[in-house]
Amino acid sequence: MTAPARTALLVYTRTADYRHDSIPAGVAALRGLGVFDVETTEDPAVLERPLDGYAAVVFLSTSGEVLTPAGRERLAAYVDGGGGFAGVHAAACTEYDWPYYGELLGARFDRHPALQPGRAVVEDRGHPATRHLPAVWEFTDEWYDFRTSPRPAVRVLVSADESSYEGGGMGSDHPLAWCREQGAGRVFYTALGHAADAYADPAFRAHLRGGIGWAAGSA
Repeated sequence: MTAPARTALLVYTRTADYRHDSIPAGVAALRGLGVFDVETTEDPAVLERPLDGYAAVVFLSTSGEVLTPAGRERLAAYVDGGGGFAGVHAAACTEYDWPYYGELLGARFDRHPALQPGRAVVEDRGHPATRHLPAVWEFTDEWYDFRTSPRPAVRVLVSADESSYEGGGMGSDHPLAWCREQGAGRVFYTALGHAADAYADPAFRAHLRGGIGWAAGSA
């Protein structure tokens, strides 16, 4: 007998460092996708419990050290065993003291310039997170720099055109959104999503829907 499809997302929004005002807008956007049932929490004890009933765990602009040792163990076992994980924006500013998390996500946040318009270049149109996007995507965000490029350990979906805004620090190789496999699980990350306005953008909402759906194995 085939097991029923998992349709719930666990959206984790705990912050131990900078807290984004856009978190409520992000939660509302995920609920509004109409694809998954969305359970939200900021309680680290929830991550200590079995996660197998969730289609994916989403870290939505988390920051700092947000997991207990038991939660770390549970999350790693969940993803390695075939669970989905998605990180949005400040998820890259999270769990700096846990080496596994850096590998899981693919890169760690370094710095960002001021919030400003710029151009994102879609490198891979063959993914649910990007197939709806134009080749060059005009967007306004913080254009995160990372300590190192995640390439080639990840499948880069979108990168930043640093000539289109001021203050970029990574040069010609500046991934912004990517996916990868971790054990038997799938991981999606997008650096976009700083401002509440982003979550009202249909293209960005479709980007989230496709990326999270891919991580969850439903897209």
